[in-house]
Amino acid sequence: MSKKKQTHKKAPTPKKSVLSNHPAWFVNSRLHSAIIFLFCFVLYANTINHDFTQDDAIVIYDNEFTTQGFAGIPSIMKYDTFRGFFKVEGKDKLVSGGRYRPLTLVMFAIGVDLFGLDSKPMIGHIMNIFWYGLTCVMLYILLLKMLSGKKENTRAYFIALVATLIFAAHPLHTEVVANIKGRDEIITLLGALATAYFSLRSWKEKKPLLNIVAAIIFFITLFSKENAITFLGVIPLMFFCFTKASIKDIALRVAPLVVAAVAFLAIRASVIGGGLGEPPIELMNNPFVKIENNQYVHFSASERLGTIFYTLLKYIQLLVFPHPLTHDYYPRHIGMMNIQSPMSLLSIIAHLGMLAYALIRLPKKDVISFGILFYLGTLFIVSNLLFPIGTNMAERLMFMPSVGFCIVVAVLLYRLAKMLNKQSSTLAFNKLVPYLGVGVFLALAFGTKTVLRNPVWKNNFTLFTTDAKVSLNSAKLQNSVGGELIAQATKKTPPDLAMIQEAVPHLEQAIKIHPNYKNAFLLLGNAHNYLKDYKKSIQNYEQAIRLDQNYVDAIQNLAVSYRDNKQFDKAVEQLQKVNAIAPGKININENIAFTYEEAGKHYGTQNQHQQALNAFQKAMNFGTDKSKYLYFMGLAYGNLNNPQKAIETMEQALQKADKNENKGYILRSLGDIYKTIDPAKSQQYYQQAQNIQK
Repeated sequence: MSKKKQTHKKAPTPKKSVLSNHPAWFVNSRLHSAIIFLFCFVLYANTINHDFTQDDAIVIYDNEFTTQGFAGIPSIMKYDTFRGFFKVEGKDKLVSGGRYRPLTLVMFAIGVDLFGLDSKPMIGHIMNIFWYGLTCVMLYILLLKMLSGKKENTRAYFIALVATLIFAAHPLHTEVVANIKGRDEIITLLGALATAYFSLRSWKEKKPLLNIVAAIIFFITLFSKENAITFLGVIPLMFFCFTKASIKDIALRVAPLVVAAVAFLAIRASVIGGGLGEPPIELMNNPFVKIENNQYVHFSASERLGTIFYTLLKYIQLLVFPHPLTHDYYPRHIGMMNIQSPMSLLSIIAHLGMLAYALIRLPKKDVISFGILFYLGTLFIVSNLLFPIGTNMAERLMFMPSVGFCIVVAVLLYRLAKMLNKQSSTLAFNKLVPYLGVGVFLALAFGTKTVLRNPVWKNNFTLFTTDAKVSLNSAKLQNSVGGELIAQATKKTPPDLAMIQEAVPHLEQAIKIHPNYKNAFLLLGNAHNYLKDYKKSIQNYEQAIRLDQNYVDAIQNLAVSYRDNKQFDKAVEQLQKVNAIAPGKININENIAFTYEEAGKHYGTQNQHQQALNAFQKAMNFGTDKSKYLYFMGLAYGNLNNPQKAIETMEQALQKADKNENKGYILRSLGDIYKTIDPAKSQQYYQQAQNIQK
């Protein structure tokens, strides 16, 4: 029997990995994630000891619901986001369509219960950096998931890492991270990216349950900020560009997200009403109005579109060259343009060109097309083209769209590397290193600007006074600087009059820009009152009241100016107006009593003792501290050479006095009166006063 010849099958040659010629760290996504997260902490570490700033008052420390902690959560869910700050119905609808963003307010309320407001804002700043770091890591993971394929994985790692580092470092994001209130933007983008990530995984891994997870995340995210809804366009675009999913597959992935969005919109409508409503006709809440014949009128279509497109070009400039930065782009920092303005025309051409390129290249599933459409799609909802959002522009509004910009920059760098190295396939790592270095350099350059910008957000004083040098034509910021200077000056004893004087030109500039700015007139009145220029303070308060007849703060402060200017009857008249307009706003009787007390003291020093007596009697009728006013009446009777009435009134004051210190004053005054009438009794009163003092 012949021996069968043994044959040995040749072992298959393992396929060479397209990444085998790259160092291990370059393809280590966990390492990259850790570096990105740490990079975020390094960038914003100098914000940890910052105070509350800007809109933190609205959502945290001056919000009646947030400050209740857990107990305030039902009310947070029940009302418009601004309701807890304004504390009255109506004012929460100042911005077109209202705002319903309870998620981050709930987070702040929980923080109040866990850490308390007394813990300072440090916890809030640390948590903002933490959530920002997670957002950047999620962006990196999503980009890696989108771009990874069977070929050219080197491209995926390069683009994901470079785009994320540039995004993390971009100075336009300082407003979002350094201002605790900016957490709504962070959580919105984090949730939207997580939605896209789990939706993509559900298709790639054939796990439908992950798409339900995506829908739940999306539903929760919408409660942070409404612009997450733009991902109903971003996610189908992602599937089209980065997968071979059919239209049916894409529809199945998007359908649960649509259901989540509809559910959110229904809840939102039940809380704050449906529709956008009419835009407010007031410059600080609608930048597309102007004053003609002392009345607000809407911009013409040419003026509105011209101004909007100029703003959109300004966004591109700040993305490429983020300087100078400011937290305030309110009217008229962005001036009124028209459609024929050169910069507006350039912006229209640029945006139409970007859109045309993206649409032409979209069938080829071009990553740059995706980046451009991501940018334009997420920008559109906050561009003012769809509806007025309450301001011309804001750096925080670039937070989500800037993802598209960073993707485009990273892709262009990679393509430049391939073009200059004349490579049509995977690049060797040594050829890629210089371009990776360029990406890192851009991130470090942006990061340096970010670190230098952060200290401006230390507190309102540094923020307002720094940015006022940039936003010279912002009525809102000039008004804010004036108000903050007054606030800081009056914290000192005595008030810093030089600082108050410094506030005046800022407030006058705000009024020059916005002649119907009632709050600027109020603050200017306050400044002149502190400076004891009562004529000007009264004029400014009266102008504020002409703009709003029910402006309680101006009426109340007008009463103070009248009182300080010794026009006591007019002061009482204004106090009574406050009480008629807003019952309970002030303790009307005590305020009137104090006014008459001041009148009595004034007349007493002017030797008009009968008028002083009359004033103290009126104060007695209104005030609760009867002992004090009886004491003053006793002094007035003494000055009127009526010692018997003075003694009688002083003894009544002594009976009602409830503090030893007050009794001491009264006893000494009785001793003074008796000095010429009964010296022995006078000494008795002096001795009693001395005993009380001991």
